[in-house]
Amino acid sequence: MALEIILAIILVLNVIFAVTIVFFERRNPTAALAWLVVLFSLPSIGFVLYLLFGQNYTRQKMFVIKREEDRRFLQEVFLEQYREFADPHYRFSTPEAEEFRETIFLLLQNNRAFLTGGNRVDLYTRGKDKFDALFAAIRGARHHIHLEYFVINNDELGRAVVHALAEKAREGVEVRLLFDAMGTRAGGGSRKAFSELTDAGGEIGVFFPSVYRVNYRNHRKIAVIDGTVGFIGGFNIGDDYLGKGPLGPWRDTAFRITGRAVQLLQLRFFLDWHYVTGEYPGPGPRSHYFPDPGDRGTTPVQIVSGGPDTRWNPIKEGYIKLINSARESVYIQTPYFVPDDSVTDALRIAALSGVDVRVMIPCKPDHPFVYWASLSFIGDLLDAGVRAYTYDDGFLHAKTIVVDGKAGSVGSANWDVRSFRLNFEANAFFYDAAVGAELARAFEEDLVVSTEITLESYRARPRRVRMKESVSRLFSPLG
Repeated sequence: MALEIILAIILVLNVIFAVTIVFFERRNPTAALAWLVVLFSLPSIGFVLYLLFGQNYTRQKMFVIKREEDRRFLQEVFLEQYREFADPHYRFSTPEAEEFRETIFLLLQNNRAFLTGGNRVDLYTRGKDKFDALFAAIRGARHHIHLEYFVINNDELGRAVVHALAEKAREGVEVRLLFDAMGTRAGGGSRKAFSELTDAGGEIGVFFPSVYRVNYRNHRKIAVIDGTVGFIGGFNIGDDYLGKGPLGPWRDTAFRITGRAVQLLQLRFFLDWHYVTGEYPGPGPRSHYFPDPGDRGTTPVQIVSGGPDTRWNPIKEGYIKLINSARESVYIQTPYFVPDDSVTDALRIAALSGVDVRVMIPCKPDHPFVYWASLSFIGDLLDAGVRAYTYDDGFLHAKTIVVDGKAGSVGSANWDVRSFRLNFEANAFFYDAAVGAELARAFEEDLVVSTEITLESYRARPRRVRMKESVSRLFSPLG
């Protein structure tokens, strides 16, 4: 009798959640259908999975205020610049920016992503180089250090970063460290792991403390030092990112930026810090936090933010616009390739139009479910002429696109539904043939240690692999 009551309660819960999905949440129809399949095919655990991974309805209450506050702050700080760049007769200073002006306007209109000139961009593809540069910037800090990362592991590298920050805090430098609760907890980090920093006078902020919710995590990787040096890309903070973890050698991508784009990285940190703590750093938005960096280089850069607090999907739409603008080549690297129909169609159309489209994913999975789903989506594109590769020299964690060797993006956003709709992300979009050539060259060097997935080899895959792909793909729209 008791079992019958429990089953009846589960059935009622599943029906309630099903009604919520269909009538209240305005989900993507494919995602809604996938959740309905889960709820009714796995009735004993379906509602638990929905509580952990679903619930778009609650994000409206959690993030609508954040969205409006962010928008007001952005307009107050950069209203004059917005009006200037919104003028359709405005002419950009570089030929690459002119060539991709529609992408620039798209990201300006739907994300307040202002184009900044006068930037120097340095590319890092190995953890040692990136963290050497980060430590050097921290040691040179004179006024403030702002770090925002999804994962800060309590391991050798993580403790070294915390120690370096604590030393600067003891010198009187303002230090603020923002991390995601779930990502950092998974790496063994907790408030106690940062006690050296807080004891020295540094501040920490914990984004979305509920570690039982997989969605709506802060996946950004940003560092700003003295408002003049910034970092953005795919590297978190931990030994894994130096190639010392179970996945072996680590291939990632990050930018070090000096110039006017650092102001936008700083602004991104301000907005996220305010959401977590209720305060903006310092007495005002200009003060010491937004110094005039001068012209450090010639690369135009936009800092683009995505997440559940954005009305549209700006990073995904930026990706699509770049693909649609390609005339010669599109090179993509991502650890997770689970695109929706709009991205798949853009890649297929580009390939069928004669553009050299190449996608690189890891040869080994850190999340097997996503890996098998990625292979299934790769298989769909091979018929259209897209070329695909598995990176064999360790784990590929880079999240990049470069188009025609002239424009592209580097940041935290993977090519999957989680990055496009469910997590907070930040990417740098650039328009510069020199930077594009360097990023394309890094991709081509990776081809030497990669294996191409040909149409013939894909069709010859074993039946067990086909089964894994089918099951993984069925549930890939969940979220």
